[in-house]
Amino acid sequence: MKPRTRARSIALQVLYETDIANNHLPGDVLRIRLEEIPLSDDLAEFARQIIFGVLPLTQDLDQLIARYAPEWPLEQIAAIDRNILRIALWEFAVYRETPVKVAINEAVELAKQYGSDSAPRFINGVLGTLVDHEHEINQIIQNRIAHETKLES
Repeated sequence: MKPRTRARSIALQVLYETDIANNHLPGDVLRIRLEEIPLSDDLAEFARQIIFGVLPLTQDLDQLIARYAPEWPLEQIAAIDRNILRIALWEFAVYRETPVKVAINEAVELAKQYGSDSAPRFINGVLGTLVDHEHEINQIIQNRIAHETKLES
């Protein structure tokens, strides 16, 4: 597994666990995962960026997935797939340092490793639909972040 894929894998494990077990704190779960599977400092930081980038925007990311891919109701999407979608969407709509094709390929790889047999095709399809609306999604996310920043000031 490529180094950044390992970091995404750790981030996925943390997001999945905190998604299904509300009382598990992401920082604690990350620390435990990094004890089990040590990463270099820069890769651990990348995993941390994903986790703490996705978590505060989870509701927004979910709304975007529901809005632009309505044929897949969010509550019917497996928790692991939901978190893979959140990571990829965050990477290309918020983080924006990962090329879209890379974000999609990495999400498909995570789906192959952690999802069901149909998960890779499903993830690819949903992300393809989201990418068709990438500009709109970027605008929505940037407006949301700007709004949150104003509220914090």
